Amino acid sequence: MGLAEENIAMSTQRVTPQREIRPLTDTDPIPALDLFKAPLVLRYLAAFLMTALATVVAVAVDSNVTIPNLSLVFVIPVIIAAVTFGFGSSFFSAILGALAYNFFLTEPRYTLNVDDPANIWAIALLFVVGCIASPVASIARRRADDAARLRQQAAVLRSYSRDTLAAGGTKAIIVNTANALEALFHVPVAVITMSGPAVDLVERRGNLELLQAELEAGQSTLTTGKAFPAGLYPFDTSRFDFWPVATSMGQQAIIGLAFDPDERPLKPGVLVDIVGSVLALALDRQHLKA
Repeated sequence: MGLAEENIAMSTQRVTPQREIRPLTDTDPIPALDLFKAPLVLRYLAAFLMTALATVVAVAVDSNVTIPNLSLVFVIPVIIAAVTFGFGSSFFSAILGALAYNFFLTEPRYTLNVDDPANIWAIALLFVVGCIASPVASIARRRADDAARLRQQAAVLRSYSRDTLAAGGTKAIIVNTANALEALFHVPVAVITMSGPAVDLVERRGNLELLQAELEAGQSTLTTGKAFPAGLYPFDTSRFDFWPVATSMGQQAIIGLAFDPDERPLKPGVLVDIVGSVLALALDRQHLKA
């Protein structure tokens, strides 16, 4: 076992991941976002079932009461699908709604033929309304989710800054940092502090152990002063994106995040830089206290 590997093993034993500081309860992932990522078959099946329910309601109402613009019933599942599952399933619901209205509610019934030109316009208008409402509702929902995510991130950063600057030791600072990064990104996290070439502390979140190549990749960021993405030469096997954290007192730190390649955020470095700045300030304060 090499010296670096021994340092990692000893540091991991000294600093076992503990939840000493619980992230804010309102920083959990937004449940509605999971529905956007639901399997494609389930999203389209839900859209089909909602349209089928709207068809049953429309047919039941039409058999008892004459109501103009009954086709608007089919707009409801389109909007619900757009808000809940996204554009694709809502567009599918719009197509199904137009076909169901034509098949069950226009003469001649139970065929796709249309005798009355007014019904042709009604079917076409239903489809157009569905197509317009679908992206509008989907975009509105995504913007609401983005706003909620920004509020959650701001809450995490406020809590992290307050607790970290008031922390009573380096270990507490690193634990706070790992907790905050996990709350912000929901991916495996590694926070490493170093004094020169020696590893001082390693704090992890998630189920990924640091490989030797990943430690070397993290150390390279301290040399270059730049972030190092996962999977790049010469550390092709590294699963972590690493960012350097340099302090004015000599102690250095590395932030590592293991993103899923298919779900990597657009600009994670913006939030990581904020966390890194607070971490550097906290480590400097701790060094001055010592």
